[in-house]
Amino acid sequence: MSTRICVVGCGAVGSLFAAHLAQLEETEVVAYDLSRPHVEAINRDGLRIVGQVHLVARLRATDDPTELPPCDFGVVATKGYATATAIAATAHCFANGYVASVQNGVGNEDVIAAHVGPARVILGTTFPAGHLLEPGVVAMDTGGDTWLGPFGQDLSMMDAVVRLADLMTRSGMPTKALPDARGAQWTKLVFNAATNPLGALTGLTHGEVCDQPGLRHLVSALITEARAVAGALGIVLDGDPEALVDHAAVVAHGHRASMLQDVDARRRTEIESLNGGISALGRYCGVATPLNDTIVALVEGLEVSFGIDEGTGLRDASKEKGER
Repeated sequence: MSTRICVVGCGAVGSLFAAHLAQLEETEVVAYDLSRPHVEAINRDGLRIVGQVHLVARLRATDDPTELPPCDFGVVATKGYATATAIAATAHCFANGYVASVQNGVGNEDVIAAHVGPARVILGTTFPAGHLLEPGVVAMDTGGDTWLGPFGQDLSMMDAVVRLADLMTRSGMPTKALPDARGAQWTKLVFNAATNPLGALTGLTHGEVCDQPGLRHLVSALITEARAVAGALGIVLDGDPEALVDHAAVVAHGHRASMLQDVDARRRTEIESLNGGISALGRYCGVATPLNDTIVALVEGLEVSFGIDEGTGLRDASKEKGER
């Protein structure tokens, strides 16, 4: 009997999981994405991954949530600001299944839990990254591990966590099942929040940011703030964000972070889930986060300059003239 998996949000990261999982004989993968050209290309030509790996996956894709069948697992890979809309549309698929978030930032699992129940939510974080080259074609820029754990450290869910981690690992996406995945999640959060927005604000790749002494010092200062918030929440990071930053500067020097890709495309970023999440939790536990607060204000100001309404996240069509 096959395991049916729905990838909710089949963009760059979602496509990596969808294409790899579809390689397994025992899985049936269906992708849900709102991009009609991407969906049509996947159904017509398959989902193609290039870059660090080369493969073509055959799977079914749709932009109509009513077409989605009941699924054993969901893998949510949308931008953080789209989580509520995406899970509201697809929750019916997981009445008897489990839903894992592999999204950036914090707070996505809480949103998912509100729709499917906390006992069906898997907290996850992943390091592989890529970018969409054209509809149906995604470049895998960097590899790395994925970590999964039960939401709320509910150990009754561990069998499901282990099962999904095993499928991901055997598909070519190395994944570790942990009783408490918050340390892994926060290590990635601290790394992302200290680097992604600086690339977005300067137009520099990850390595170029690290090459500038002033910017590299700011990276460390942002890391220090976020570490303090994690410590106040009782979360122990499972890695050193400083070492991750320096390692990425070598192995992914030219990588354009997802937030920089968003700015290049003049679309909404995930600043609210990243630095905004750190700031919000800092306020909750009484830890000051002035640098993260400043980064949020700067990136949100940049979004406003693109014609994005910070209240709704929607674009003002009257301001689109002249966009690149």
